[in-house]
Amino acid sequence: MHAHAQSDPLARERGHLAASRSALRAMREDAEALDIRDVTANWVNAAVLSRQLDERIKSLADLAHTPLFFGRLDYLHAPGAEQAEGAEGEQFYIGRRHVHDAGGDPMVIDWRAPVSQPFYRASKKDPMDIALRRRFGYTGGDLTAYEDEHLSDPGEAERTSELLQREIERPRVGPMRDIVATIQPEQDEIVRSGLGGSVCVQGGPGTGKTAVGLHRVAYLLYAHRERLARTGTLVIGPNASFLHYIEQVLPALGELEVKQATVDDLVAHVEVRGTDDASSALVKGDARMAEVLRNAVRSHVTLPTEPVVVVRGSRRWRIPAYELEEIVSELLARDIRYGAARDALPQRIAHAVLVRMEQAGEAPDDRVQDAVARNAAVKAAVKAVWPPVEPAKLVLRLLSDAEFLAAHAEGVLSDDEQKAVLWAKPARSVKSAKWSAADAVLIDEATDLVARTHSLGHVVLDEAQDLSPMQYRAVGRRCTTGSATVLGDLAQGTTPWATRSWDEALAHLGKESAVVEELTAGFRVPREVIAYASRLLPDIAPGLTAVDSVRESPGSLAVRRMAGTTDDAAEGLDAGCLDACAESLRQEGSVGLIAADARVPALADALTAAGIAYLDPGQETTPDARLTLVPASLAKGLEYDYVVLDEPSAVVAGEPDERTGLRRLYVALTRAVSGLIVVHAADLPVQLT
Repeated sequence: MHAHAQSDPLARERGHLAASRSALRAMREDAEALDIRDVTANWVNAAVLSRQLDERIKSLADLAHTPLFFGRLDYLHAPGAEQAEGAEGEQFYIGRRHVHDAGGDPMVIDWRAPVSQPFYRASKKDPMDIALRRRFGYTGGDLTAYEDEHLSDPGEAERTSELLQREIERPRVGPMRDIVATIQPEQDEIVRSGLGGSVCVQGGPGTGKTAVGLHRVAYLLYAHRERLARTGTLVIGPNASFLHYIEQVLPALGELEVKQATVDDLVAHVEVRGTDDASSALVKGDARMAEVLRNAVRSHVTLPTEPVVVVRGSRRWRIPAYELEEIVSELLARDIRYGAARDALPQRIAHAVLVRMEQAGEAPDDRVQDAVARNAAVKAAVKAVWPPVEPAKLVLRLLSDAEFLAAHAEGVLSDDEQKAVLWAKPARSVKSAKWSAADAVLIDEATDLVARTHSLGHVVLDEAQDLSPMQYRAVGRRCTTGSATVLGDLAQGTTPWATRSWDEALAHLGKESAVVEELTAGFRVPREVIAYASRLLPDIAPGLTAVDSVRESPGSLAVRRMAGTTDDAAEGLDAGCLDACAESLRQEGSVGLIAADARVPALADALTAAGIAYLDPGQETTPDARLTLVPASLAKGLEYDYVVLDEPSAVVAGEPDERTGLRRLYVALTRAVSGLIVVHAADLPVQLT
């Protein structure tokens, strides 16, 4: 690091930072001073303009602890002037957003702009016309160090960036840190892939999947802002604490306007108050349920047996039953949404009446057709043949009425599977039913069979491996006309219905042509720790490549057995955990104590008795409260500088089957950035020994 050796270049860079900040402030003041009253003809335009202006002012905020720029590129030649003799290349500062000076010249270039790409992609092999790449190191919001790579100098060896290492290892207190500067070339390719294609990223713990997904949203919004402003973007995460975590990252990527939700939020047609056992949830989450629902919805259509007679003035027009049957059969065959077909039916019948009027020498117009479509006889026929369907009522009937279910699940679900989904005590109404999360997904499917679900321009789905096929279908409906970025790790699937292969998942999502990319370089978890956790891979996800960590940190793993008789084993375990926590708290940064859910109350009591303050997952760490007590079921997606893992065998035993238990353990073992201490009294699972 050059922090002391040459204070001049550092002072110069700090000067550029100060100048850029004041330029950003001037841009913001200009936006605030704009008077839109003169340019707007009416109040509607004024309202729209002032909203756009408010958004612009918000986007020009200077986020105190987020670096305004994190890199500099010195090009060898002026762009497009490769041949010109002695033409000096330009210097660009790469950062969170575009900043220009009073004359309109750029002081900071948005990381997403094409000219910034070499910051992420250039290498000794392919310098991309870059003479120098400089990375900046920050502490708080202050520029404190820099590091240079002379990409076009054949004498300098390729090396891993120390600043990058330090950025990754920096103790975590507060929200997820600035991650724009840490994107690697293989990740950048995924980030900048086109809007049209869908991408699925398989990545082990610490390979930066979430970072890639969030950068991709930010990049697509930059490159296709107009289109995505119309069609919308959505980030789907596994739970509220995860969404809180990414909420703080997007502004640092220059993005403010992205909707976020969990899958449960998307399908919230009814209040969820019930739970399913694993066998019931497995069947309800199976893609074959879509076929059962489709059969049940279509079963409401009955072919007409009576003619329709329309009286207009002194004339009567009769459409015989066989002709009505042809109209209905044709609508059924067209396979459009149930509701759309129901809306089309009165117009089709009216058209048949108009044909007869014309044959009788009349000249009816469109208004006559609309009047006939609204005729009482036509309405009555439509109601008898194609009655309205309420999705929640339909699902209620399927889950309550064994005969109705059998009629529509025959040849699709076995007798045992039908028994598994039927409610033991049928609910009387949609309101009083104790709906489960899986039931809400079924109602969403039924809703889509009746009327098309609105589709967005781009959807990012994180921790995808935990979704059921029916949940994948629910997400897929929301991007039928758009694209998707799917992020996950098959080895971390901890639901009984966890995804077995990405091809299968992408088929349920309706994105069979998505490209599957595998990230195997680990940036977060130390090598010793990930190698220890990877002993579980042959059992939990055969065929997956183990993560290869770029981070050597000897001594980052300790496994301690607590001695003691069976009677005081639990006490010995508690004491061992407390010691390990105290030891970890002597280091800088956050500490996570992860334990089987059943062990959490005992550990909470032990921590309280020892006077050690602790947080719940999702609560933000502060300098005074750095320890979080994490039930194993909530550990996914979280990270801590130091992790203490209590009794691995209890984590495995807490799950319905061994494979899920070992996957849960894999998640728990891979949450640490700097060190992991495993404390146990019982024997470790054989896979770890």
